[in-house]
Amino acid sequence: MGPIFAIWIIIDKYDGRFQPSGRADTSSGSSTQSPFTATQAPIPKQMEKISTRSTRLRRLLPICQDKFISCYQSVFGICCLSKSVISHISRHLERSVATMLLNYRRVFNSVLSKSTKRSFHPSASGRQTHTRLKPNQVEDLKTLLSGIVGKESVSNAGIVCEQHGRDEGPSMPSPADLVIWPKTTEEVSEVAKLLFAKNVAMIPFGTGTGLESGVCAVQGGVSIDLSKMDQITAFNPEDFDITVQPGITRQMLNHHLKDYGLWFPVDPGADCSLCGMAATSASGTNAVRYGTMRENVLNLEVVLSNGRILHTAGKGRRSRKSAAGYNLTNLFVGSEGTLGLITSSTLRLHALPEATLSAVCSFPDVRSAVETTIMTLQCSVPVARIELLDDVAIAACNRYSKLDYDVTPTLFLEFHGTENDVLVQAETVAEIARSNGGSDFQWAKEAESRNKLWKARHDLLYATLALQPGSRAIVTDVCVPISKLPDLVVQTKDDVLKTGLISPILGHVGDGNFHAFILFDPNDEASLKRAKGVAVRLAERAIALDGTCTGEHGIGLGKKGFLEMELGPEAVMTMRELKQALDPKGLMNPGKVIDL
Repeated sequence: MGPIFAIWIIIDKYDGRFQPSGRADTSSGSSTQSPFTATQAPIPKQMEKISTRSTRLRRLLPICQDKFISCYQSVFGICCLSKSVISHISRHLERSVATMLLNYRRVFNSVLSKSTKRSFHPSASGRQTHTRLKPNQVEDLKTLLSGIVGKESVSNAGIVCEQHGRDEGPSMPSPADLVIWPKTTEEVSEVAKLLFAKNVAMIPFGTGTGLESGVCAVQGGVSIDLSKMDQITAFNPEDFDITVQPGITRQMLNHHLKDYGLWFPVDPGADCSLCGMAATSASGTNAVRYGTMRENVLNLEVVLSNGRILHTAGKGRRSRKSAAGYNLTNLFVGSEGTLGLITSSTLRLHALPEATLSAVCSFPDVRSAVETTIMTLQCSVPVARIELLDDVAIAACNRYSKLDYDVTPTLFLEFHGTENDVLVQAETVAEIARSNGGSDFQWAKEAESRNKLWKARHDLLYATLALQPGSRAIVTDVCVPISKLPDLVVQTKDDVLKTGLISPILGHVGDGNFHAFILFDPNDEASLKRAKGVAVRLAERAIALDGTCTGEHGIGLGKKGFLEMELGPEAVMTMRELKQALDPKGLMNPGKVIDL
């Protein structure tokens, strides 16, 4: 309590010497506006005394910041500051202090909201929240939606709503009030117009393969399942592009393309909806050579919250590059359904390689494997895939997929090109690996052996779950500069060991991106708490190493708390303003990524 008394002593000492914010200074005849002036929400009655003291503190801060630093831990003073005040402080005090102020205010608001049912926050009146529909409202809305998409395409059955209220992440289901299956963009537009008028939340649903609770209907509303929109609407093989609706998945597309000698290389592992992959900016094993969804989406058709239909690069446009106006396409790539409903994607295609060669190489430790990766990239070897599995991961793969690789950190590699190209690439990397203590390559030359190798890699989640039958996993990912990857992997493995949990590690090491599969017992709260703790510390370490809390999975619900830590308050505020402009009622996938 010492810091609290210190603040009040300073206020009492200096309060009489300064004019309140914005009050006329009678001695100078001028009126000045304090940079700390901010519009405040109505203060709960029981907080009037604290609010009065807070006002005095805000008036004092510009004059005696040096005295304030010594006693910034005052909960009562800090929690009543507005966001604009704290943002102003962050320009003058150390970042760590400003971050702590924000954390104190968040904690205080959460405690206060339990008794007042509202957040003690200046913008609380503007924050958009939506309550679940009542049974009679559900039936009325079901009737209206049936008139748009057909009676057979609307359901409020409990099991259907629950299925659409969860993904592959660890969160419990948060079912929607209704589920619908539109079949055309025009139907999606009419649905959005209706729900916008009724102030009902809209949650897009593709295949449900996400990992950050992106499809959970945390505030109720309507889950819009786009799987019946399953057409290829344009295909230009000579221009290497194709336009697909959300019902087309990655494997479906590549099955269609193989007869044309083409393929779409972005491979996150699961057979995801391609529009869903655009919404989460997915990537995967081939990103080191072919890029992520961000580099492979040329245009998007998006239905906005009010039903307007937007073509981000212009209707029908599919040029490989453009310098015309703002890059709206990349604004919606990675937006996770919070800005609009993606109803078609125009994608960049690639030629199938003439030859493909895969290999496996074991290393004495993680650092040696990463050094091999760095040297490979420095030598400009166009490796197509370079995946790192730690000893726990390779042991799980051996057991589940009936393999017999050495149980040490291992690289899975793949090379694309002509017959001669792949041999030269492989020989170069093999020589680099040997210089770092790597084993001789084990080759997978035939399609059957290559498919077995990469299926084992893609089945790692199931292999992990098989280590402890009945368990579940928090599958999290981070990305850091490649040179910092070994330190982060070692620190994470030490952290997992201390908690007594099991967590294989898999890395798209060519990008500095890796995943941890943290097992926990769903019937043991303590186990889940330890697993979440490991995931939180992993994200914090990645950010501290100049990286990101998510390289592939997205923010969703699970990582909202890291967004400001990573991007800073100004970037988050800019995102909030974009969200406000495109979704003024906060109806698009509410509660995800960012709140209004």
